[in-house]
Amino acid sequence: MKLKQVPEDFLVDELSNRQPSKSGTFSLYRLTKQSLGTPEAVDRIARAWKIPRKQISWGGLKDRHAITTQMLTIQKGPARDLERDGVQLEFLGLTGKPFTASDLKGNRFCITLRALDADRAERAVTELKTLARNGVPNYFDDQRFGSVGNSGEFVARSWIAGDYERALWLALADPHPFDRSAEKKQKTILRDHWGDWTTCKQELDRSHRRSVITYLCDHPTGFRKAFALIRPDMRSLYLSAYQSMLWNRCLAAELTARCRPEDLQPLTLKLGDVPCHASLPESERTALADLNIPLPSGRMKLQPGPLRERIEAVVAEEGLTIPEVKVKFPRDCFFSRALRPALLLPRQLSGDVADDELAAGRRKLVLRFELPPGAYATMIVKRLTALPEGS
Repeated sequence: MKLKQVPEDFLVDELSNRQPSKSGTFSLYRLTKQSLGTPEAVDRIARAWKIPRKQISWGGLKDRHAITTQMLTIQKGPARDLERDGVQLEFLGLTGKPFTASDLKGNRFCITLRALDADRAERAVTELKTLARNGVPNYFDDQRFGSVGNSGEFVARSWIAGDYERALWLALADPHPFDRSAEKKQKTILRDHWGDWTTCKQELDRSHRRSVITYLCDHPTGFRKAFALIRPDMRSLYLSAYQSMLWNRCLAAELTARCRPEDLQPLTLKLGDVPCHASLPESERTALADLNIPLPSGRMKLQPGPLRERIEAVVAEEGLTIPEVKVKFPRDCFFSRALRPALLLPRQLSGDVADDELAAGRRKLVLRFELPPGAYATMIVKRLTALPEGS
C-alpha cells in the first residue's frame, strides 16, 4: 500500500460556519496550501505582505504532505488575493473577530490509497462497515510529534523540569529525520560548537535561531531567558506534543483495562505500538463512545476513580505527579485544559475501488469521510491497513 504518492492523494477541507460580512477589523481568507505546514504558510503570507505574524489567526494545523484548505483572518489585512510559493489566499470579506479553533466544525477528507492488490482493496471496503460502527481509538497521530527529534526527548519535559539548557538544545539543535539540508547544517553548527556562542553566531545564517544565540553571547548561561525568546507558537507546539504523548498513554491504558485481549491488536505509531480494538461488544463500544479523557496537566479537574488512577500512573512513569505537569516560566504558554473523546467515529465514511493509474495491475481505494476537530484521518488509514494478510 502506498499513501501520498502525489499531493492530490490527500485532500483536506476545513469545515466552518464562519461567514464574511461587509464590516469588521479583520479580513477573512480561505488558505489553500500544498506541501507546506500551516506555520510555514503563515510565515510566507507575513513576508509577502510585510505584516506582523501575530496579526494572523487560524483554527488548526493542517497536514504538510497534502493539499489543504482552511480559513484564517488577518487584522486589517489587504482586501485582495495572494498566490505565491505553494500558498493561495482568497479574500472572502470582513469579520469582527479573529478566526480560532472555536470556529471549527471539523474536516472533510478525500484520501487515496494506492498499489493495492484487488483482494486487499475489496477487503478494506468491507472493513469500512465495521470501522464506521466501532470507530478507532482517538490517538494523536505522528504529525503531532514532529517536534520530537532523533533523541526521542520532548522539549516540554526538560522545560517543566527547569532544565532550560537541555530544552533549548532540543529545540534548536536536535536533528530530525526529515530536516532539509540547510536545517541540518544549522543544527550541526550548534551541536559542534554548543557553548561557544560567538562561533555559533558567526557561522549561523540570519534566523530566529541566531537571534537566540545572540542573546547567549551576552548572557552565556542565561538559558532560562534564552528559551523564552523562542516564539510562543513554537513553545505551544512543544507543550502540545508532550501532553498528547501522555494522553495517548492514558488511552492505551484505558483500552487495555477495559477490553478483552482478543479484541485488541497492535497499531504502530511513531512513538511505539499502541493497542487498537479490532472489534468490540456493543456494551463496550457504547461505553467507549461516551468516554472523554482529560488532557493530563496540573489544571486537570477529575474526580477520584479508576480513570484518574490510570492517568496518575502514566504521569508517574515520567517521574511526575499531576500537579507538576505545568509551566512555571515563561507564563505565556500553558498546557491545555480539555477533554478528548476516547473513540473516533468517522462521519459519512465511504470507499471506492478503481484501477491505479500509477501502478499497472494494481488497485486504488479512494476514502471519503468527515472527522471532528483535532482528530487524525491517518488513524482511519492505519486501522484499515493494519488488516492482517488474508483476513
